[in-house]
Amino acid sequence: MKYFLQFCRIFVGCLFIFSGIIKLNDPVGTQIKMEEYFEVFGTHFMVPYALAVAILMCVAEVALGFALLFYYRMKYTATALLILILFFTFLTFYSAFFNKVTDCGCFGDFLKLKPWTSFTKDIVLLVFILPLFYYRNQLSAGFDNKKGDIIVGFFTIGSFAFALYCIAYLNVWDFRAYKIGNNIAQQMKPACSPIYSYIMTKDGKDLTFDKYPSDTTLQFKEMILTNPDCATPKITDFSLWNDEGDFTQKSLEGTKLFIVILNTQKVNTSHLPQINDLIKSLKGTEIEPIIITSSDKQTFEDFRHEYNLAVPYYFADGVVIKTMIRSIPGLMLLKNGTVLGKWSHNNIPQLINLQDIIK
Repeated sequence: MKYFLQFCRIFVGCLFIFSGIIKLNDPVGTQIKMEEYFEVFGTHFMVPYALAVAILMCVAEVALGFALLFYYRMKYTATALLILILFFTFLTFYSAFFNKVTDCGCFGDFLKLKPWTSFTKDIVLLVFILPLFYYRNQLSAGFDNKKGDIIVGFFTIGSFAFALYCIAYLNVWDFRAYKIGNNIAQQMKPACSPIYSYIMTKDGKDLTFDKYPSDTTLQFKEMILTNPDCATPKITDFSLWNDEGDFTQKSLEGTKLFIVILNTQKVNTSHLPQINDLIKSLKGTEIEPIIITSSDKQTFEDFRHEYNLAVPYYFADGVVIKTMIRSIPGLMLLKNGTVLGKWSHNNIPQLINLQDIIK
């Protein structure tokens, strides 16, 4: 039992730390997931607090993970872990059974889990946490609680600082399809040809075939894509347009600086003068600045005249914009559709920075 408890402690602790850090790496993405849950459960009044709740929840995961690794106040740590995993298990079961939230967001964009897979993961964790809870009074650290307070407090504060950094300067690790180095046009194409399996019925029994059978006595039931990870494009909804028509293809040609403004209600306007200075410095260079927004035309017309944003602007779906970059506003540098750089409004680059990247 001693070695099993050790395994449980290390496995659960490391998994909670990993899960928490991955989500803290993208606090806004976790916020979006929390908003989905609030909508599903009818707690709309919590939507404005989704970011704060997301950060607190993820910091708690990391703190509890380190507390477990260091045997910190195990009576309380094991109890908190049990309460948290029971809560997560309920959420994932509800999502799976009622098909409400198709991705729990347990590991952010790093790893997408299907609803029933998420629920199974939580059941496994529950199995490992229950022994820790049962023997919580017999598990203790080799040092006093004051040292534990310092250690766990350090990692808790560090987690908060990491989340705030990622909010201010974009996430450290980008797992989305619009990350630096990816070519958007290529991401809009499947990486491989689709492979299907065919479900046929005969005499009340289901039969599976790799190729469509020629047997006319079989009745077709279902066709299943067996390689969705590579046969499905990573980007399926990227599109830019204005009153003159579609601009999607043209936006992926040449060197473009996307100035991404999700909407005018949430934009941080304090750095718009810096963005305007950057736009002016691009005149005479190969870099073409364009604005991408999901605001309606009249609203954005009023906004851009107020802040003298004298560059062409195009419209895109709000979900696409949120996926492209989390900052409002945010900047993306592309050359022939390949993302070369991304910046939040807190670290607007200079022309020389852009030119160095393009070389």
